[in-house]
Amino acid sequence: MLMQTPETPGAHRPADHPEAAHGRVGVLLVNLGSPEAPTPEAVRPYLRQFLSDPRVVELPRLIWVPLLHGFVLQTRPARTAEAYAAIWDREANDSPLRAITRAQAEALAARLGPDVLVDFAMRYGEPSIPARVRALRAAGCDRILVAPLYPQYSSATTGTALEEVFRMVAEDRWMPALRTLPPYYDHPAHIAALASLARAQLAALAFEPERLVMSFHGMPVTTLMKGDPYHCQCRKTARLLGEALGMGDRVEVTFQSRFGPAEWLQPYTEPRLLELAGAGVKRVAIMCPGFSADCLETLEEIAMEARDAFLAAGGTDYAYLPCLNATPEGIDMLTVLVRQELSGWVQLEGTPRPL
Repeated sequence: MLMQTPETPGAHRPADHPEAAHGRVGVLLVNLGSPEAPTPEAVRPYLRQFLSDPRVVELPRLIWVPLLHGFVLQTRPARTAEAYAAIWDREANDSPLRAITRAQAEALAARLGPDVLVDFAMRYGEPSIPARVRALRAAGCDRILVAPLYPQYSSATTGTALEEVFRMVAEDRWMPALRTLPPYYDHPAHIAALASLARAQLAALAFEPERLVMSFHGMPVTTLMKGDPYHCQCRKTARLLGEALGMGDRVEVTFQSRFGPAEWLQPYTEPRLLELAGAGVKRVAIMCPGFSADCLETLEEIAMEARDAFLAAGGTDYAYLPCLNATPEGIDMLTVLVRQELSGWVQLEGTPRPL
């Protein structure tokens, strides 16, 4: 078997040969996305792209498209823009989700070193998946690891992100070799990172929670019936994390962010918080282990709206525990996961520091 040694791109190339950068490895972190500004004018095209995705809204197109354009996009942008304005990162002049995902990419790049190019993209909005895949290809990456930052798999999150990558790559003459980061809902590094951060967050509270609520993004029940593994993977994450924290009997699993009249995965987060308050539970901490980075659904819906509802119902203490974000625990976890999936493509020196 002959062994080929890598050559400098362009070596021995005829003078009239087209540019063909190659031989590099890229990693593309992918998250959901956000509008460019917390205004109705910026939110409307973002929602149009998001809610036009048939993996997100699985209603028949003949029913949904007129409803989307005739009602939803006429009424929802103003309310959504107001919610974004409440959590917008004024210092970064960006949405928290995009600012955090950028920080995650930068921190991961520092861990992996110069042999791997790390970039990030958003499924909806900017920077787009097609633009960033093309940028990696232009930089010579003919091997790309696509890493959707969703611990639990759903067709509406991981599925649509990967579909967009595959659709875009299918248009290229020279397709890169692709790997995809598997769901990491039960990966030991993920559970360890969540537990380590949660222990520190809980220890810093001025009260001891009677319940630790783990709120995951909701999905219609029909997705479970169609074979989507999301519900089961959320449940396993919560069980493993509860065991790691030694709080199994005090853990509540709920689902948030309902949209439309259909039945979604239950119990619903805010109604369950009201039930707890009505049953005499006064002190609650809540975390969102289905999110890799804080965003509208965690910072506004959970840290603000759900808090106000719980306190108004009789609760006395409420704490939201932020996501892994670009914390040392979160970057340690990403480094472990990405190194694992890059095996055989690059020889990375060193090891991540222990969790």
